[in-house]
Amino acid sequence: MEPEKIIRKMWSTNAFMNVLKIQIKEVHCGGATLEMPIDFDIHTNHWLGVHGGAMAALADCVTGITCASIGKICTTLNMHIDYISNVKGFGTLTVQSKILHSGQSTVNIASVITDDAGNIICNVSYIMFVMDKLKEVPEKW
Repeated sequence: MEPEKIIRKMWSTNAFMNVLKIQIKEVHCGGATLEMPIDFDIHTNHWLGVHGGAMAALADCVTGITCASIGKICTTLNMHIDYISNVKGFGTLTVQSKILHSGQSTVNIASVITDDAGNIICNVSYIMFVMDKLKEVPEKW
């Protein structure tokens, strides 16, 4: 089975992503793209914008998939998010990630969250701790 299909199947039962309606749009070796259609009743704050926690959750969800894309099982050690703009409670947010460095014990990832118009909403950087190998996915494909 292709690595992208393996990863999609593994994450299809992720309860947290399913509650937030986060969908995998694309996975390639070293990166991924996820989308979160904004649900007014789930993702918004008192000021009718998307809650920063919902954006942080979207950002964090892409990391496990990104690490899996190089055959690694990781957990987040550090996530730094710069909130550049906000978006009202409609439309879709997209996060795109790429690996900057992959070592034996850590993986550094950068991602960008954008709105429907392509405006940058957040820049995010992560340090991930490598816990194990994901045997079903090769390191390079």
